[in-house]
Amino acid sequence: MFRYPLGLLRLSSLLDGLSFVILLYFAIYEKRILGDETAVRIPGIIHGIIFTIFLVLLYLTMEKRKWPLKRAALVFLCSLIPFAPFFLEPSLKREQEGSSS
Repeated sequence: MFRYPLGLLRLSSLLDGLSFVILLYFAIYEKRILGDETAVRIPGIIHGIIFTIFLVLLYLTMEKRKWPLKRAALVFLCSLIPFAPFFLEPSLKREQEGSSS
């Protein structure tokens, strides 16, 4: 799974999707409903770091695999929509498996 850079992009995409969902929980429930104004500080920092790593890996993957801008934009847009990275994963996995055979 971790064949550089597409395998790392897949992993970072899934981690980004998971951290985004966790951040939304803290932002909606802990901060807005329970009123804890500091609830998103730590999850926000963690998500920001994971998202930054994801963006770097997306760029490296795009360069190495010669992806068209449209493909890279689709992967990027999926990172902005909750749960979308989990639906994108099978496509990235097929691409990685197709290139290794």
